[in-house]
Amino acid sequence: MPTKMLERVLSVRRAVSPRSDATSLVEFENDNDEATADADDDEKTKKQQNQQIRIATRTAANYLTRMGPFGLCLVFLSLAFLSILSLYLFHSRSFVCVSSYDPVTRSGFFGLDGLESDFGSLGVPWCRSKHGKMVEWTSKDLIKGLEEFVPIYETRPIKNNMYGMGFDHSFGLWFIARWLKPDLMIESGAFKGHSTWVLRQAMPDTPIVSLSPRHPEKYLKKGPAYVDGNCTYFAGKDFVDFGSVDWGSVMKKHEITDLSRVLIFFDDHQNELKRIKQALKAGFQHLVFEDNYDTGTGDHYSVRQICDQFYIRGGGHSCFKDSDEARIRLKRRKFWQKAVDIEELCGPDEAWWGVRGYMRDDFNHSNQPISYADHFQNSRFLESILDVYWELPPVAGPSLTHQTRYDPARAPSPIVEDGRYRLFQRLGLTRLETSVFNGYTQMVYLHISEQES
Repeated sequence: MPTKMLERVLSVRRAVSPRSDATSLVEFENDNDEATADADDDEKTKKQQNQQIRIATRTAANYLTRMGPFGLCLVFLSLAFLSILSLYLFHSRSFVCVSSYDPVTRSGFFGLDGLESDFGSLGVPWCRSKHGKMVEWTSKDLIKGLEEFVPIYETRPIKNNMYGMGFDHSFGLWFIARWLKPDLMIESGAFKGHSTWVLRQAMPDTPIVSLSPRHPEKYLKKGPAYVDGNCTYFAGKDFVDFGSVDWGSVMKKHEITDLSRVLIFFDDHQNELKRIKQALKAGFQHLVFEDNYDTGTGDHYSVRQICDQFYIRGGGHSCFKDSDEARIRLKRRKFWQKAVDIEELCGPDEAWWGVRGYMRDDFNHSNQPISYADHFQNSRFLESILDVYWELPPVAGPSLTHQTRYDPARAPSPIVEDGRYRLFQRLGLTRLETSVFNGYTQMVYLHISEQES
């Protein structure tokens, strides 16, 4: 029989495309008064525009009639000149490179209505689970959570969490913890304590175990940090790596008998395959990885990199320099700081998996080559133990957040899509500094279990 926690997390529905919940967002907004008002405004605007077009058309027709054949020839020549000029501008390299990281320039280049369609256009390698199960929360739940979390986030003790989590991942961790309601929360990698604070906001009375080479209290000497009063720290001189902890003793101390009631949060920049195997051996089931780096990026081997395979929808890559992927990547590299072109993606012998054919670990202090055969087997192993894979979507599209780092072409559709400024404003997201939206790296939630015989 499944545990209570598993019942809360899982749904027997088949896994769907990460873009499929976008329609739920539209349905949600149509359910509230504000969206109805928007629809009325749009209808009025369309009627006014149609009326203006009819008037302009009649005026132009009357004017051309008075001008005669000479006027018609002049109009046709003008249109031909404008067409040639627009083609020249569009294909000019200087036109593309006006401003590398300006959101307005990007929207002008990709099209006014093209930003949302950019999401996932280069593929999103959604890891396959054993039975195709998916989380039970929906876009509506995420939107409700955002409305609740924004004022909480504004009270954070560490306002400038440079090199730590930004808003997107802070919300994701808070939301997952709130939904699962674990009896114990464990974090590997605490830095200044921001993630500890986020977990505490989600579950005010639940004990936390924190593993970190440096104790967060050390940062208090230089600036803001957070130390929790109901947290057991394995930090500083008492630090123990996650894989070396006697978890049986820790569970006994906290009177935990059901390991499915424990949530593990990893933000330690270690090989995620290694961490998954360690967690599985200890009996843990619910894992969150903060930095789920895309292929060709990051300082450690991530779950997303493992799942980036040719047989998975959205996975696999070509190192052919004249391919469509190469041309698209080269173009997007000019606009998104973390976008990767073919030259950066592919290493010796066209090795694109991991990072140029290498499996990174420990903040990139370890960098070992890996064959494609081994990379493929890692994916097959992960599928054999994976019950649920869910990537946190970006909170909002780049035309709203003005983020300039991650490439939407390799991300699932955002919770608040581009163009939905009223919703973005109503949720309180306009009150936040734009810099807090620049830390998105595909945070992922996993539910794992032993291989089936």
